[in-house]
Amino acid sequence: MKPRSQSNTLPQLGELELALMRALWNAPGRDAKSLQCELPIRLKSSLNTVQSALERLHRKDLIDRNKQGRAYLYRASVGRGEFLGQLIGRVVSQVHSGSMTPILSGFVDFADEIDHQSLDELERLINARRGKRNDGSQSAANEMVTGEVSTNRDTTGDQS
Repeated sequence: MKPRSQSNTLPQLGELELALMRALWNAPGRDAKSLQCELPIRLKSSLNTVQSALERLHRKDLIDRNKQGRAYLYRASVGRGEFLGQLIGRVVSQVHSGSMTPILSGFVDFADEIDHQSLDELERLINARRGKRNDGSQSAANEMVTGEVSTNRDTTGDQS
């Protein structure tokens, strides 16, 4: 496999690969034939083409596979949120010029264009993150005073 240049570290995912990733996020543990059947009409491909795309995703460490009889069962090795975060992080690192204002402003504009609830959801996520930070700071302060380690962890299991 040809190494990507440092100036372009974004994974090169085609429409078929993205459709397969979406299918695996929605229902992990699938074989190539069941994934082929689920593809949208505009991306319908031969089983051979689907297997080649799955092989590429596997080599990019985006999916795992386990041999089950004569077929492989596939599952995403990264969650949808983690994947999006990495993708956005790579884009930001490539275009970052020192100030985060243009990047954040662009993200807010994009969120606003999606629908009216996106900005509210963005605000909710920011407040939740600030709350976690404050809880973490409070826990660290308590540890310094009491010498006890807090076991307060996020147990929601949210991996979106």
